Amino acid sequence: MLQAALNGAWGPGESAVVPRDPAGLAAAAADAVAAGAREVRIRPRTPCGGASLSPRVVGPALTAVRSAVRVPVAVAVDAWAEPDPARRVARIRAWEELPDLAWVAWHEPGAEETAAALLARGVAVEAGLRAGTAGADLFARSPAARVRRIVAEAPDDGAGPWALALAAAHGPVPVLLHGTGPAAWPVLRLARRLGLDGRIGLEDTLSLPDGTRAGSTAEQVRAALSDRS
Repeated sequence: MLQAALNGAWGPGESAVVPRDPAGLAAAAADAVAAGAREVRIRPRTPCGGASLSPRVVGPALTAVRSAVRVPVAVAVDAWAEPDPARRVARIRAWEELPDLAWVAWHEPGAEETAAALLARGVAVEAGLRAGTAGADLFARSPAARVRRIVAEAPDDGAGPWALALAAAHGPVPVLLHGTGPAAWPVLRLARRLGLDGRIGLEDTLSLPDGTRAGSTAEQVRAALSDRS
């Protein structure tokens, strides 16, 4: 399973191809799914460009994306989108349009409360575990069976033993392995070798496997599915 991460923390000066508004996200989602992505992940942004979990921001983004694709849509729910844990929970409780999945960074304060609020709304949870943080240890003491998937972020393609240990420790819970920046493509290849789900998109890297600038997440998805290295 390949998830397409459509946008992220990039500013307008860093890449003009990263979608920011609902219409841009919808178009990018449609192209990525047509290219072979099985899920899409978005970070809803305000008109000024900041990340937000406000119902007035999340709702229109989800509505637009769902008008364009019929695959699961994930939303990142973390401190970058809302740094205050209590306010984050309040935002989730106020959502009128719900994502299929929500990614929770387990190393951040308030992860358990955030996950509980999502589950109470019927939103499946992705447990975000970043190598080199306390996230994996904290998650090991959590009700792992209640999350849909573990999303493991690795710093490089030497993280195979760590990813396999996560998969073994949490039994039937699927693991999606991904990297960011220069690690995005090597870790995606590692995920394929290990038989784990993968992720690619402009949120994780602006490049193609050969280092040239990508024109879209769809272009990256096509490259990922045709890459045999």
